[in-house]
Amino acid sequence: MRKASNGPTPMEVTYLRVLWHLGPSTARRVFEALVEEGEDTNYPAVLRMMQLMTEKGLLARNEEERSHVYRPAQERELTQGSLLEDLLERVFDGNTLEMLAATLSRRKMKPQEREEVTRLLAQADGKRKR
Repeated sequence: MRKASNGPTPMEVTYLRVLWHLGPSTARRVFEALVEEGEDTNYPAVLRMMQLMTEKGLLARNEEERSHVYRPAQERELTQGSLLEDLLERVFDGNTLEMLAATLSRRKMKPQEREEVTRLLAQADGKRKR
């Protein structure tokens, strides 16, 4: 039996995504960005969520300024990789090809994206041959 995921919830990913885009920010700035994105929220709820995410270890807080500045505790790529691994195992039973096929069948790729996928596949193939 698989262990339960203890990664970020979908709402927490929304907050992380905002911070990845903005860089280190106050709760007020994150609140403003969420409202700009159309989120139905209020400042106290955003502040509380960010405090909980800090307790959970998803955010780090700089308390040197009067207004605390928050940043993701892990690099974006590390968090994305963990979420992707979890999705791969939970939904696709670890079958990378099945996950890739499902993704490609649902999204139209731009020519630059197609070129990048080709490059990444060649790069991955080169790593396996070593």
